[in-house]
Amino acid sequence: MTGFNWRGQTSSREASSPSLGKDRADTVIIGGGCVGVSLAYHLAKAGLKDVVLLEKSELTAGSTWHAAGLTTYFHPGINLKKIHAYSIKLYEKLEEETGQPVGFHQPGSIRIASTPTRVDEFKYQMTRAGWHPTEQYLITPEKVQELFPLLNMDKVLAGLYNPGDGHIDPYSLTMALAAGARKYGAQLNYPVQVTNLNFRSDGTWEVETPLGIIQAKRIVNTAGFWAREVGKMIGLQHPLIPVHHQYVVTSTIPEVKALKTELPVIRDLEGSYYLRQERDGLLFGPYESEEKMKLQESWVTNGVPPGFGKELFESDLDRIMEHIEAAMEMVPVLRKADIVNTIAGPITYSPDILPMVGPHQGVRNYWVAIGFGYGIIHAGGMGKYLSDWILEGEPPFDLIEVDPNRYGKWTTTEYTAAKARESYGFNNIVGYPKEERFAGRPTERTSGLYDLLKSKCSMGFHAGWEQPHWFYKPGDETGYKPSFRRTNWFDPVGREYKQVMEKVGVIDLSPFGKFKVKGTDSVKLLDHLFANVVPKVGSTNISHMLTPRGKVYAELTVSQLYPGEFMLITGSGSELHDLRWIEEKIAKGGYKVEIENMTDEMGVLSVAGPYARQVLQKLTNEDLSDASFKFLQCRHLKLSNIAVTAIRISYTGELGWELYHRKEDSVPLYSAIMEAGQKEGIDDFGTYALNALRLEKGFRAWGAEMNCDTNPLEAGLEYFVKLNKAADFTGKEALKQIKEKGLKRRLVYLTLETDNVDPEGNESVWHNGKVIGNTTSGCFSYGAQQSLAFAYVPMELSKVGQKLEVELLGKNYPATIIQEPLVLTEPTRMRLQRKGESPKI
Repeated sequence: MTGFNWRGQTSSREASSPSLGKDRADTVIIGGGCVGVSLAYHLAKAGLKDVVLLEKSELTAGSTWHAAGLTTYFHPGINLKKIHAYSIKLYEKLEEETGQPVGFHQPGSIRIASTPTRVDEFKYQMTRAGWHPTEQYLITPEKVQELFPLLNMDKVLAGLYNPGDGHIDPYSLTMALAAGARKYGAQLNYPVQVTNLNFRSDGTWEVETPLGIIQAKRIVNTAGFWAREVGKMIGLQHPLIPVHHQYVVTSTIPEVKALKTELPVIRDLEGSYYLRQERDGLLFGPYESEEKMKLQESWVTNGVPPGFGKELFESDLDRIMEHIEAAMEMVPVLRKADIVNTIAGPITYSPDILPMVGPHQGVRNYWVAIGFGYGIIHAGGMGKYLSDWILEGEPPFDLIEVDPNRYGKWTTTEYTAAKARESYGFNNIVGYPKEERFAGRPTERTSGLYDLLKSKCSMGFHAGWEQPHWFYKPGDETGYKPSFRRTNWFDPVGREYKQVMEKVGVIDLSPFGKFKVKGTDSVKLLDHLFANVVPKVGSTNISHMLTPRGKVYAELTVSQLYPGEFMLITGSGSELHDLRWIEEKIAKGGYKVEIENMTDEMGVLSVAGPYARQVLQKLTNEDLSDASFKFLQCRHLKLSNIAVTAIRISYTGELGWELYHRKEDSVPLYSAIMEAGQKEGIDDFGTYALNALRLEKGFRAWGAEMNCDTNPLEAGLEYFVKLNKAADFTGKEALKQIKEKGLKRRLVYLTLETDNVDPEGNESVWHNGKVIGNTTSGCFSYGAQQSLAFAYVPMELSKVGQKLEVELLGKNYPATIIQEPLVLTEPTRMRLQRKGESPKI
């Protein structure tokens, strides 16, 4: 049984004489760990000529060579499972393809549940596994013991079992990928250090090295713990920090040696460690608590020591003693084992533990694949994902959670360090729906109302911002109380829902991404960017940016404030994701426009509910009547002498306005509105109530009902897509073909008969004993007093009245497709009333 050769790879080291070989390349990859080499392999295999990888010392130097090499199909993220699955399938056939052994073992892996909450978490994860092709099972303690006979079963309540999991030798894996990359024509050069990067006006890069300059169409930073150094060359501060990860290897254990088959990998989640067989002993790696774990902060402030490559840190067994004791209790044979090796090496963490993968906003043709806390399992899939994106101009599927543009200027070094500590310590924490983590908060990115509201509500974290989720009243159980079932926010959210439906509510929407676009080509640009028509001056619409294949890249609210001057609004998590896409289109098309990101300068308040007009009218001389200020109109006005851009629109579907203003005016504006609304019983509401209100109205959400995995036709967005408009918008041709071929699935609207649990999204949808689709989002409908969800199902099962089942926490609940929406929007109700019909609320 091969392990990994952490004692130095002198025997199998590949010689490489440093030379550049060429002065031009299509793609230059900086860094020769498993991720960079995988990208070189995938680009070259896909037929891209002139792929050059530069490594400063030798392949695998950095975090790759000392990794424990775990491979698992499991991931709580929906599409990250695809990355894991691709990696494993690739590693299974790599040896045959390249002739290089990779030391791949697939004894399976078991996550251990030793608390009832953990069993709930496994059921929660299983509801998300049904519509994925990878094998995953919830197994009994008896089955756990059968698979891992050396366990102490006293605390084991259940196991989550992935049969195809295991571990691989990282060094051999990288060498096999390197052999494959060379076979398909990529050039791997080392030792060659990149000393500088210069951006040229034509969008290309000059990559400087001691051996000369390479001109590249694009560069990809895959430099591991050197990634910050590479970023600094072009003025970027990538939020990354090296963590000391330790694992220990034991000598031969007679009971392990006596086994006929290799033990599955164990993850004891309460003990916070992984454990696997290594030859005839065991290898054991813990994740220490926030307080005990160690960061290499000096590398962030002073840079990585120039010579550091295949060195290790000093190990510290005291730090991991409690985990060793937990492991000895769970696997008693460990008590008699000798530790023969302790590895303590750097692993680079981003604040949320997920890597940063894709093109970077603000710098053209600069891509990253950095911050891999789990580089070995991600390497294969991310190499393929990035290669597809580079070659085809759009990602193969949606992975916004690893978008490098989820971070911005607000991610300071202090924030990164605090979050990396928390993420490392929380590696095996229970993953609840609506999870909140509190380290590093608040950032500098607080709205003008934060100080006023922070003690009155439960705040959520949105792209660096704090935003109220729900508000406290006397008698409420306050604070963050996570649960897989209805919890302390359930009744207060119902109260806020009622507030907006019956009176008037105010919500802080400052985290929205906000851009101003103006210039001679602004109309032309927006006509090319968006599938909808360009709104007239003084009007607003909902518009979608599509990818070349006709997927929904983004949804924005577009308002033309003055001739040729627009305001674009997007969700908080999409700010730089959308800005990068628009900037790229401007550069490629040579459009004469200016785009300005106003996100941090502008506050947004939304006032919604039947009395919204009454309240706001008290603060202005402008006529806010329906005849004068229609739905989807926008204008500048003064409220209580404060300048605002008011748009008559509301994600609640009720009468309402969004009020855009200078951040420093948020408190006086909010105070004036609250004062003016005393008689009408005005009050606050948060994003949880907003979500319930939008779902009842059948409003889709980007990132749930639509994203780069869905096209607008199957998502029910035909109304916003103008295939007959003259402009040739991105994705138009693809969409025409999709329409011609006919849809295979469609978004439907479901009510569910549940008990104390509600759908969240991504649950399996069943029909006749088979999984046939998945939910996208869901909640409790306070109006209908039952659960509500959106789901994708095959066309033949998409008719109103169709009976289905939705799996929640291991149980299938009856669901029925209903006509959407459950509650008509206020503008629709008004229209029907004018016609003399009585609308349904």
